Amino acid sequence: MIDLRLVREHPDLVKASQRARGADESRVDELLAADAARREAVKRADDLRAEQKAASQAVRKATPQDRPAVLEKAKALAAEVKDAEEALRAADAALRRAHLRIPNVVHDGVPPGGEDDAVTLRTVGEVPAHDFPVRDHLAIGEALGAIDTERGAKVSGARFYFLTGPGAMLEFALAQLAIGQAVTAGFTPVVAPALVRPEAMEGTGFLGEHDEEVYRVERDDLYLVGTSEVALAGMRSNEVLDLSAGPLRYAGWSSCFRREAGSYGKDTRGIIRVHWFDKVEMFSFCRPEDAAAEHLRLLTWEEQFLQALELPYRVVDIAAGDLGTSAARKYDIEAWFPSQGTYRELTSTSDCTTFQARRLNTRYRDADGRNQTAATLNGTLCAIARTIACLLEVHQRADGSVHVPEALRPLLGGVEALTPGMTLVAPAPGRSHEG
Repeated sequence: MIDLRLVREHPDLVKASQRARGADESRVDELLAADAARREAVKRADDLRAEQKAASQAVRKATPQDRPAVLEKAKALAAEVKDAEEALRAADAALRRAHLRIPNVVHDGVPPGGEDDAVTLRTVGEVPAHDFPVRDHLAIGEALGAIDTERGAKVSGARFYFLTGPGAMLEFALAQLAIGQAVTAGFTPVVAPALVRPEAMEGTGFLGEHDEEVYRVERDDLYLVGTSEVALAGMRSNEVLDLSAGPLRYAGWSSCFRREAGSYGKDTRGIIRVHWFDKVEMFSFCRPEDAAAEHLRLLTWEEQFLQALELPYRVVDIAAGDLGTSAARKYDIEAWFPSQGTYRELTSTSDCTTFQARRLNTRYRDADGRNQTAATLNGTLCAIARTIACLLEVHQRADGSVHVPEALRPLLGGVEALTPGMTLVAPAPGRSHEG
């Protein structure tokens, strides 16, 4: 959640952020009113407790003649204190509800507008010029024996799939490549749980207006994560971090689950937009003043990964109206999909400033030894299903084979191309990507 002091001192700035997002700026006034009501409730409860304390002392000092009247007054004050404390609890709850309804304040320079208003910052790599009819990733994957959506639907329903043979090998190779790069960059690798408690989902901003996207296991009151960001953020909740040596970085591996509510008709063919996929996610805790620089570092690591895969892409600055609840700024990397003749999102990285950490009570100790709220950032290093789709399309050849980028070859047993009916080769022991 955003800093209440910012709302009190600079309400116009928060309202401007709401307008840029296309969100309701009256929520800022609602929050200010709830904050004022809560502070008044605190004052009333404190004043009555002070009166009650004085009345209790008066009872002890009262003469026998005055004691009944003093006792009656003390009893009445006790009832008033009980009512005031109940009113304070209600005011606390109302303030929290109003506070949770306001998304993060967008950074200066974030493009205004919605989904179609993202600004392209740079384009990297050359779009391949195929001199044969290009096929989409599903046709290529089926011919290779790599993707099976028909049986995925039979077992689990629409938008599920099996990765088989070379498809499964690609998954493991991409995961190892991503984790290897992250470890080389100083990240601690984490295998994260895919089920989390409501506090972790709310703390990272994935409930409320976004809960239609989330799978919930009602019997156990747990949620399936859409990204390991949720578990990684929650892992250090209610803790004081040591950031004296710089940002604390984790590379999380987990399966991810998304309902994709409202997306029917979009990318229903293949494995671009699915209900389940595996992902390697970068996550950073840092001091707020270091967050902007850390954001650019995450973006650089994402670019390095796509360059290793020899994929053409562009970097876009996402418009305010298309930002998630927690993000103050987000950069997407969109890779080229030949079958669609366009760039599609492959990775993203968000600066969430202190928004998530404030909800999750994640702090660090500053140079003066005082506890301060940390900043959090996240960045997709590899969303594996969609990356496989892009790889197959970009690197397809006329004879039905698929070129294997050099960085992946050691992890696929040295093969230079995927071919229909190929014999799988295990990676050589001891060989790994060195970043």
